[in-house]
Amino acid sequence: MTFSTNGPLLLAGAGKMGGAILKGLLAQGLDARSVIAQDPSPPPDVAALLADNAIDVVPAIDELTEPPGVVLVAVKPQILQSVLPRLAKLAGPDTLFLSIAAGQRLQTFERLLPHGAAVVRAMPNTPAAILKGMSVAVANGHVTPMQRALADAILSAVGEVEWVDDEALLDPVTAVSGSGPAYVFFLAECLAEAGRAAGLDGGLAERLARSTIAGAGALLAASDLSATELRRNVTSPGGTTAAALEVLGGPDGLQKLMTEAVAAATKRGRDLAK
Repeated sequence: MTFSTNGPLLLAGAGKMGGAILKGLLAQGLDARSVIAQDPSPPPDVAALLADNAIDVVPAIDELTEPPGVVLVAVKPQILQSVLPRLAKLAGPDTLFLSIAAGQRLQTFERLLPHGAAVVRAMPNTPAAILKGMSVAVANGHVTPMQRALADAILSAVGEVEWVDDEALLDPVTAVSGSGPAYVFFLAECLAEAGRAAGLDGGLAERLARSTIAGAGALLAASDLSATELRRNVTSPGGTTAAALEVLGGPDGLQKLMTEAVAAATKRGRDLAK
């Protein structure tokens, strides 16, 4: 992968998600010599990735001197506002800031970075760790078409990418795809528990739930059919699946609960950003 930038890629915050994106970029051919990581204590798996690729790691931002072409901001949201002023001192006129810090608005970056700074805010999710992520991004008004393409290429290294023009949409995006893997994992828990309640051995119930959800997800990803059509294809009239779906699809069933859950997560995201 070749980046058309005027400086290195700075990974500010080499945690799980930052490490996942770096791993994806390296797998696509990013030259490790063009990467600098800043983190006082990366987790062991990311530290090993950095060491294996001989990537320079600096514990403090103040030790950096060369203006980066891209700053991938992957620090914890609660320390972002203390980190940004120090990153601002490094920025060159063409530096792109790509943030994956959850809940941190573009206006925060625009307030703490030099005037006219190009900023893309993105929300990836945890399947990025296996390069099956879903990211949604929004750019501020200073991002050039070339910088947007660059941000897209970086995020695409760990999965699919969608763009929105309205930053407010990132709150429901977070509620659906950012938090969504937890809903699926909870479904696996509930399905396994239901299997145990129906008389299955606990280990078997858990294996069935895990394999079924993983297989159904893979089928959904591979098929050109919609989720609705796939559901109908496995639902025979008057059969066992239909009996179960009568419960799940009732007035107080799964759709109502999921709508309420996404609404609650969306509201929480907006509250946290205030």
